[in-house]
Amino acid sequence: MLSRPSPRRAWAWLAHRSRSATARSVMAGEASAEAARKQELEQVGRELAAAGPGEEVFPVVGDTRAAAFFDLDNTVMQGAALFHFGRGLYKRDFFEKRELARFAWQQAWFRVAGSENSGHMEDVRSSALSIVKGHSVSELTAIGEEIYDEYMAGRIWPGTRALAQAHLDAGQKVWLVTAAPVETATIIARRLGLTGALGTVAESVDGVYTGRLVGEPLHGPAKAEAVRALAAAEDLELDRCAAYSDSANDIPMLSLVGYPYAINPDSRLRGHAREMGWRLRDYRTARKAAKASIPAAAGVGAVAGGAAAAVAIQRRRR
Repeated sequence: MLSRPSPRRAWAWLAHRSRSATARSVMAGEASAEAARKQELEQVGRELAAAGPGEEVFPVVGDTRAAAFFDLDNTVMQGAALFHFGRGLYKRDFFEKRELARFAWQQAWFRVAGSENSGHMEDVRSSALSIVKGHSVSELTAIGEEIYDEYMAGRIWPGTRALAQAHLDAGQKVWLVTAAPVETATIIARRLGLTGALGTVAESVDGVYTGRLVGEPLHGPAKAEAVRALAAAEDLELDRCAAYSDSANDIPMLSLVGYPYAINPDSRLRGHAREMGWRLRDYRTARKAAKASIPAAAGVGAVAGGAAAAVAIQRRRR
C-alpha cells in the first residue's frame, strides 16, 4: 500500500512548486514583453519602409534642411519626466512625505487622464523649483543621470524611439522639446542618441539654482517659439520638418511643420489631427485597455499606495 505524504512534506512540495511556478512566470512575462517590444519596432520599421502607391517616402534621406522635434512626456516616454525626477529626489531625501504624496497624486492624474493639465503641471513645476533651490547645477545633473537609469530608461516608448531613429538614419537632427528642465531633457536626449533638447530653463547664479525660471515654462506656444528660433539658427525649412506630440497643448508646435504627427494623442489632439489630416500613431494599446477597466477612483488608490510606500521607506530608514 502506498503511504500518504505527511502534511509537512506535502506543504514543502507545494511551496517548492509555487516558487518554481513564480520563477517560470517571471521568465515567461519577460520573454513576452521583449517579444512585444520587438514586434512594435518591426511594425514601425515596416510602416516607414513600405510607403503606399503615390505616398511620399518619409523621412527623406539626405535632406539636411529637415529635422524632427519630439515632445517628451507621454510621447517619447510614458508619464512625466518631472514626476519621475521628483521620485528620484525623494529617494535622496530632498523633500518629505507630503511632497511625495503630492507628486503621487499628480502622477496618478497624468496616468488616468492620459493628458497634461496646466494646473497640475504648474503645481509640480513650482514644487520642483522650491526643492532644487540652493542646490548646484552640477549636483542635480549628476543625480539626473542616476534617476534616468532608475525611473525613465524603462519607460521609453519603443515605437516613438524607432521614429526618432529613422530621422537620425536619414541624416537629420532630432531634438526633444519639453517643459521639463533643460538639464533633464538633455540627459534623456543624450542617452537616446538624439541631437539635443529644448527645455525649461531654471535660473542659476554662480552654478546654484535660485528657485526662479528664466522667462516661463516651455509649454504650449512657448514650444512653438523655441522650434521657430532653433529652425532659423539651424537654417531649417519648417515645411520639410516633422513634429511629434501627444497633447493638444502642442498644436502650435505641430502646426509649424510640414509633417505633424499625433503620438498617443489625447482626445482633443486626436480630433484635431483627424480634422486636419495629420498622421496618428498610438503605442499604448495595453495601457488604454487597462485604463478603460479602471474606475475613476483609481487615482485615490494610487495616492494611498504612494503614501504607504513613503511610510514604509521612512520606517526602514529609522
